[in-house]
Amino acid sequence: MKRLPLLLFCCCIVGLVVNSCKNHTSQQKDDLHQAKGGKYYGGTYRVNENGELRSLDPVQVNDVTSAHLVENIYDQLMYFDKDLRLTYEIATARNISEDGLTYTYTIRPNVFFHDDKCFPDGKGRELTAKDVVYSFTRICDARTGTLGSEFYREKVVGASEYYNATQKVTASGSEPPIKGVAGYTAPDKYTFQIKLEKAFGPFEYMVALNNACIVPHEAVEKYGTDFFQHPVGTGPFVFHHWTPDNECLLVRNEKYWKYDSDGNQLPYLDKIHTTFIKDDKVQLLEFREGNLEDSYRIPNEFFTKIVDENKNLQPEFSKYVLQRIPALSTQYYGMMTKSNAFKDKRVRQAFSYAIDRNRIIRYVLKGQAFAPGEHGLVPPVMPDYNHTSIKGYQFDVQKARALMKEAGYPDGKGFPTITLQLNSGGGRNTQIAEAIQTMLIENLGITIKLKMVEFAQHLTEIDHGRAEFYRLGWVADYPDPETFLNLFYGKTVPKTFDVASPQNGSRYQNPTFDSLFELARSTPDKLQRNHLFEQAEQLAINDSPLLLIFHDEDYRLLQPYVRGYVNNSMDKRPYMYVWFDKNAM
Repeated sequence: MKRLPLLLFCCCIVGLVVNSCKNHTSQQKDDLHQAKGGKYYGGTYRVNENGELRSLDPVQVNDVTSAHLVENIYDQLMYFDKDLRLTYEIATARNISEDGLTYTYTIRPNVFFHDDKCFPDGKGRELTAKDVVYSFTRICDARTGTLGSEFYREKVVGASEYYNATQKVTASGSEPPIKGVAGYTAPDKYTFQIKLEKAFGPFEYMVALNNACIVPHEAVEKYGTDFFQHPVGTGPFVFHHWTPDNECLLVRNEKYWKYDSDGNQLPYLDKIHTTFIKDDKVQLLEFREGNLEDSYRIPNEFFTKIVDENKNLQPEFSKYVLQRIPALSTQYYGMMTKSNAFKDKRVRQAFSYAIDRNRIIRYVLKGQAFAPGEHGLVPPVMPDYNHTSIKGYQFDVQKARALMKEAGYPDGKGFPTITLQLNSGGGRNTQIAEAIQTMLIENLGITIKLKMVEFAQHLTEIDHGRAEFYRLGWVADYPDPETFLNLFYGKTVPKTFDVASPQNGSRYQNPTFDSLFELARSTPDKLQRNHLFEQAEQLAINDSPLLLIFHDEDYRLLQPYVRGYVNNSMDKRPYMYVWFDKNAM
């Protein structure tokens, strides 16, 4: 009886989603005015984020919701374009020394911080190389609540020493004996230099991370611990206000430095209005009502009503624009290699062969995925990486059963009942787990129980080796295989379980992999580096510490008048390029 109200609710939502088509764009249309090249200035881009906005201080950002706003308020030295290639932003040139130890950036002149009362007379001043030194130093300062120092510690000269020194004085409030990071310098007003302890090939990407946004010291000093909700940057949009769990408003930066190819000053839009509706079904309804300019991700239960088998829009939704982008992410189950259940790699291999990934994609995800995880951990869309060279695991019940028999568990006899731990709150995660639960009992005779815990507890259990079989996903921090293959790096695994292993939750260790991995990441040439990574990944995949399930594909519906929406496989959202076509409203 309790299921009836839910069923009725879902039916009502389906009807509304399919049939709603109100037009709330008349006011938007009146706000537009002509720009060069047939484009238009004006309008408010209304977007929803399902996650929580935690901070607008770049050094405290490690979630996608905060990142989407931060990257539109601030600028970085460089940025990732739609093809995940590095492009110049605040930097106009870059030089990397032959030994890979010194990175020198030329800073763009005449870039100004947003007007704010933290500056004299409220007028934003010009950004210089000293601001870049200041901003990068903050990332390595424990007193800021930094969540990104690991990208620079043990890489940049003096970064670890400075972090440790600031960590020691966090409680007392006193000044550290070390005044900064030795590896960050500003030789002149428009030159910023980084010196590394040793060559680290992927370091070129670190200056494009969200934590590497440039901030003025005046704002940090004025707002103190409240800087996270009073951001001041140089980006295309200026912070206006943020009401937690309700809305955040950004407005156009009238003195932004960037212009388009037609000579229009960017951005085109007047405002970015973000809401925080948690339910993706309600978000989709709001989009259909004309209250949002886009709807990111389509709920599985509605997917086939909106998208056909050829991944085109169904007739009822044909007025909209469907954007499909393969994501630089992988969904997997970890197998704790030190546990009794998974210490034998033949068992881990058997699990990997026993899963029909294509069936999961077709029937559980309704096709809402890019590819099955049949090769490696590194996604197929990783630039300049030969994903198909990795020999992985395709569905093969006979091979799976043979491996279990070799391991001493014919037809699953004698194998213990194990628990698969999931984080609560993920609808598709539960559906996938139930499908895999069925496959393992049918194909291997193995019983697994499902356990759902809150996400923070989930991570703690994994980090301390208390979850022998667990669900996780990995989204790239930057477009280099190193960010994925770190999950196999054995030298990060502590000797005891009372010490956390947050990077390598499976506690997998293979000295040969570690040697190849270290050689690869110290290799400056990207193609040569990736070839070494491919060899290292094959070693790890052979040992199967992770049961790879699928690689994501991001689906987004756009209103028919939205133009210039640039996105990439890391879901970067530079709203500066978006404009509304008045003729399509």
